[in-house]
Amino acid sequence: MRDVADVATGHLAAIFAEQAKEHPDRQFLVFGSRRMTYAQVEREARALGQALSGLGVKPGDRLAVDLPNWPEWVVTLLAAAYEGVALVPLDPSLSFHELKHQLRHAEVRAAVVAEGYGDVDYVELYHRLLPDLPDLGAIVTVGSTERWLDSRMYRYPDLVSKRPARASSPPADVAAPLVILYTSGTMGKPKGVTLSHRNVCLTAHAAAELLRHTGEDRALGAVPLFGIFGLHVVSVAVTAGATLVLQERFNARDALNLIRRERVTVVHGVPTMFELLMRDPSFEEQPPSTCRTGIVAGSPVSPDLVRRIRQWCDVQIAYGLTETGPTVTMTGFDDVPERRSHTVGRPIPGVEVKVVDLKSGALHGPEAVGELAVRGPNVMLGYYRMPSETGRSFTSEGFFLTGDLAIVDEDGYVRIVGRRNEVIIRGGYKIYPRELEDLLRTHPAVGDACVVGIPNEMLGELICACVVATEGSIVTGDELKEFCREAVADYKVPDLVRFFDTLPLTGSGTVKRRELAQVVSLELSTT
Repeated sequence: MRDVADVATGHLAAIFAEQAKEHPDRQFLVFGSRRMTYAQVEREARALGQALSGLGVKPGDRLAVDLPNWPEWVVTLLAAAYEGVALVPLDPSLSFHELKHQLRHAEVRAAVVAEGYGDVDYVELYHRLLPDLPDLGAIVTVGSTERWLDSRMYRYPDLVSKRPARASSPPADVAAPLVILYTSGTMGKPKGVTLSHRNVCLTAHAAAELLRHTGEDRALGAVPLFGIFGLHVVSVAVTAGATLVLQERFNARDALNLIRRERVTVVHGVPTMFELLMRDPSFEEQPPSTCRTGIVAGSPVSPDLVRRIRQWCDVQIAYGLTETGPTVTMTGFDDVPERRSHTVGRPIPGVEVKVVDLKSGALHGPEAVGELAVRGPNVMLGYYRMPSETGRSFTSEGFFLTGDLAIVDEDGYVRIVGRRNEVIIRGGYKIYPRELEDLLRTHPAVGDACVVGIPNEMLGELICACVVATEGSIVTGDELKEFCREAVADYKVPDLVRFFDTLPLTGSGTVKRRELAQVVSLELSTT
């Protein structure tokens, strides 16, 4: 495996092309009964990329992908990389308005979407979107049915069935955007995080090295590919030349069967996923025996949970954000047990961390509590079309401000001790209260609302909407949940709704969020 300096100057398409050349017949993607080798995926990715080029998608354009964890998602990522196009991964559960905003804001030129998934007809959904998105020149549908399509719609099988022209060298600009990933800001506004090939390949290589990941490994791809963790899982597998076993949507029982059947050796997931795996009845009946290591990340992980996971899979703890490509720190096999369980490890090679004083903004030394700040080649290019927001996210020394409170010890190990903002992390997903509060206040029966996180062993946190109803109105918690479900993705819908006569306020008039969370937590503990 190459050293980190080589990968820091690498390009995802070049790395994949090298793997396909060295191991053409090695399985790369496994999905149910489907098996695709490195050579097959390369041919399909080049064919798709060249077909999109023929449809007017040029280097520097944006290509959206709106698919579940299917092989076509990975092929689309590589096609974009080969053509010098920035990929915009979309959450398949986005509401109509959320989807339209992201497609419009990213100025998407083409999109690869499912014909249908779950109970959603995506052909119909995009047909409704097209009149409002004149820049969206082509939609490529993935599915097996033949149905009437808009003149701007094309079938994926038709495009990839054409033999690509003679392979040309992949682009070499490692500073070019690879992906634009949408994540909510501190005030709930969606922000497009632009990551370069260098950002993504550097963290992928560092993770592969710390996991001692090789081409003999078979990694589980069960985290959603549209998020930074999913992208990281794919890029780590590519860097290692390994096999990626995809699961369409995480389900503990099915994942355990998949691990056993495909002899998975590397398991990645958020803490909730590992907890669900170990709680499934079949886990005790037939514990997985092939799992060697993996990454647990995405939300805080307790030392007890890590201890229980490591009894069957010797995972590493990682910390990062979408804006940091994602990895900032990670534990290693050679770390002492205390640090492997109670810290998130040390910065990966080439990355520097400091803590910033919350009042003065000055950079602290070791052992001080402050906001974690990161500088290095893993840090994003910026927020797409948001220069002011990008500028506010960095210190004058060029450190990115994470919003997380941390301690860095004298040996460089990082302990995350809290969050500066009120972000709720539920099952690995980030939910920003302001977005839901603004939505709830538009309901005619809601006078005021405050959304807080309630600790939960399974999901990390539950979303609780604390509501003050307007005088004389009658509304139920289920009605407010359904109201939210029509406007936002399912994982943002409140788990709990609690009604209050008034919300507790500080002397300056702001809501006492901690007090509200404590009241609800106490109520739940006594029921």
